[in-house]
This record gives sequence, structure tokens and C-alpha cells, in this order.
Amino acid sequence: MKKRLSILLVLMLTFALLVGCSSPAPAATPEPAPAPAPAPAPSDDTGIVKMGLGHITSIEKSKDLNGDVLPLGQVDTIIAAVAFDKDGKVVKVTIDSAQTRVNFDKELQITSDLKAENKTKVELGDAYGMAKASKIQKEWYQQIAELEKWMIGKTVDEIKAMKTVESAPDVPELASLVTVSVGDYIAAVEEAYNTAVEVQGGAVSLGLGHNIDVSKSKGYSNKDGKETLPLAQVDTVMAAAAFDKDGKVVGTLIDNAQTKINFDKEGKITTDKKGEFKTKVELGDAYGMIKASSIQKEWYQQIAELSKWMVGKTVDEIKAMKTVEKDAAHPAVPDVPELTSLVTISVEHYIEAVAEAFANAK
Repeated sequence: MKKRLSILLVLMLTFALLVGCSSPAPAATPEPAPAPAPAPAPSDDTGIVKMGLGHITSIEKSKDLNGDVLPLGQVDTIIAAVAFDKDGKVVKVTIDSAQTRVNFDKELQITSDLKAENKTKVELGDAYGMAKASKIQKEWYQQIAELEKWMIGKTVDEIKAMKTVESAPDVPELASLVTVSVGDYIAAVEEAYNTAVEVQGGAVSLGLGHNIDVSKSKGYSNKDGKETLPLAQVDTVMAAAAFDKDGKVVGTLIDNAQTKINFDKEGKITTDKKGEFKTKVELGDAYGMIKASSIQKEWYQQIAELSKWMVGKTVDEIKAMKTVEKDAAHPAVPDVPELTSLVTISVEHYIEAVAEAFANAK
């Protein structure tokens, strides 16, 4: 019995020693935390699938010669370049207004500088002078920028449904920011939507450019039995252009609002001040260039070919186009194989407008 107890005691002591001398079990190694997912690469896709160019032209502010009131030919052309997504929502929008005046004296001679630069309201900036009379102390360019911001993400129907009071916005977001009458600006955006064209993928910015010329205006003259009546003519070239991340054109629309205000020899306006004034593209075949065209193509057809040629090129490449002077009225006709049989109009003003669109793109 004693022998068994001794053996048991020895076994218990041996076990105790083994337990006391053993190393503690290593702590369980935690599972490594999953690596964070890489941030998505920035996308160049802004969702732009279409772009449009809208415009509204009016001569209603023109004036007859009437006592001390001197004759005035005034052309107001509102321009809107707009980009839309697949759902018809506004992605990018730029609105401007070219308020161009040709002044005459009592003898019906032009007093305006026909070679001077004619600026839009946005270009005039603070010099336009609206802030002085504005109850919210904001200039035209500041107010139109707020209206543009409000349009982003909305469809044309939603924009047209804006509540107004006396033609100014009556929505909380704009009440303290926009007091100008917005009807024509909305109408120009709607026209841009209705005439929008598809653009190539990858458009990241949209710009609006223009070129305004009044040099074809005339004062009254009567020489050698040939009478020339007063004319205020304003040619407003406009271009909406979309660009990719490399600055290449993915879509462009170019038009020209050639607006004429005729006066009689008494200084009275003979043009219908409430008439509809169409651009060269809108006139289509009625513009009548094909009769004098050596390639039998209308203006709208030629400008469409020029616009196509620009796609895939940078502004520098477009400006580097080789041209040739055909005559004094056509100093820059394309001289590149792709266009010689398609475009015979002088293109300098159209290229300038697209270059400006690039400089202004957002």
C-alpha cells in the first residue's frame, strides 16, 4: 500500500514539475485586416451625351429719328451653350447676351466705330453697370452665373416650370441672387435642347465663343443718282464646343446671326421690329449662298463640314489650318485636302469663336 502511495506521489510531483516548467501557449495570431479597397480612379466621364446651341435675337430697342432722339440700330442676341446627359438633364450651361448698337446722327451718318471691339454682357463685367440700379447689388454676369448654377441637374421641363414674378425668378434659391427677367434665357436653353446633337464620349468641358462685327453697316448717301439707305447690320458669330481631357474637340456647333435693321431716308425703321430673326443655319437653303457657290453648297452645309473637321483636334491644331485668300471678302478659305471641295467660305471668325469657347470652357 505504501509502495503504491509513493509511486502516486512521485507521479503527481513529476506532473507538477512538467506543468510548471512548460512555456505558456503562444497567443493566437490575429487575422490580418483586409487591405482597404483602392480609391476609384477619377472618371473623365461627365455624363455629357448631347450639346446644343440656342439663341434669341431682338431689335425691339432700336429707334427712329424723332426730333432730338437719334436713330439707333440695336441688336440683342442671347446665346446659350448647353450640354445634357442621357436623361436630358443639364450638365453644363453658359449663357451670354450680345447687346450691340449702331448709332446714327441726324444726317443718318454712322457715329459708332465700326472697327471697335463689341463685347457681350459677360465680357463687360462690372463695366456693364447693372449693380448701381440693382436692389441686390449684383451685376448681370453675377446674376446669370447664379441662374446657370440653378439649372444644373434639371431637365428643360423643370427649368421652364420655374415660378416667376414679373419675369424674375420666384424660387427661394434665387430670390436674393437673380432679379433679371429670365424668360429669354430659358427660351434659349430650351432651343439648345431641341436642336441638340450627340457628341463623342469623353467630353469633360463645354465652352461658348463668339465674334461680333458691325462693319457692314452703312450711313445714308446719294451719289451719282445712286441712293444708299441707312443700314445697321450686326453679324454675331457664335460657337458652342465640347472638349475632352486632352483639350481636343469632341463636338462643335457654329452659327451666325446676321441681323439687318433698315432705315428709310427720313431715319424711320422699315424692318419689322417684332419680326423673327433667323440665323444662317436656321435659314438653311433660304440663305441663298448656293447660287454663288463654286461647290454648290449652302452656308449651313459648309459650316457643318468645318465643324466635323474640327473634331479630334486641339484648338492649336485648328488654328494652324492652312488657308488661302480668295478675295478681300474671303481672306481665309481652307486650303487643306479634306475641305477644299467642301468649304469655300472664309473661316477666320469661326475659328476665333471656337478658340474663345476653349478659353472659356468649364
